[in-house]
Amino acid sequence: MRILFVRHGHPNYADDCLTPLGHKHASAAARRLADEGVETIFSSTCGRALETAQHLADELGLPVHRCDFMKEIKWGASDGSALMFDGHPWDTADWMAQQNQSLFQPDWMEQEPFCRNRVTDCVQKIADATDEWLLMLGYRREGLYYRVTGNNTRRTVAAFGHGGASSAILSHLFNLPFPFVCSAMGPDYTAITAVTLGNEKNALVPPRFEVFGDARHIRGLQADNVFDR
Repeated sequence: MRILFVRHGHPNYADDCLTPLGHKHASAAARRLADEGVETIFSSTCGRALETAQHLADELGLPVHRCDFMKEIKWGASDGSALMFDGHPWDTADWMAQQNQSLFQPDWMEQEPFCRNRVTDCVQKIADATDEWLLMLGYRREGLYYRVTGNNTRRTVAAFGHGGASSAILSHLFNLPFPFVCSAMGPDYTAITAVTLGNEKNALVPPRFEVFGDARHIRGLQADNVFDR
């Protein structure tokens, strides 16, 4: 199976929709994905992701299946205390790197500066929901990897979402700490990340990156790449 993760286009965060530039991004992404053999389209329930997904849906004549777990993460102090950068995970992860702190701590959820940040609950819920979603697609989580259980795994699906939620999904799929993914893998608007999973029935398979963060389709349409504030 191939899963094409696509970030939304340039957004109007206040109104949770795409800007005119964002629609150009989404249209370019749809043209880029039109020949990838996408059979099913999933999307976050947030407006900016749904509008981005709809461009591909219109191109292919497919419906968009809404997935609430793909909506953007939330952050901030879980106990009302002060957090650096108000708990913004990308700024926090970059600050850790600037302090020469490791971004690879497996117990990062239990350590400062994330242990009091409600983003940790979001990341865990997304991880659990990701496994439920993959089970529906024919892959059952066993330990660190996935057992092929389905009969229709030789297909391509697209999943439209956000920088944070997609980082949480990828960190779980590849067993990478979320702070590292935030710092190292921030995608541009409508950037495409292709992940493949093996198809041999009953095999235990690891996910593999086929393409990461490909945003070549928006050349000449770039804007400041800002994550949710």
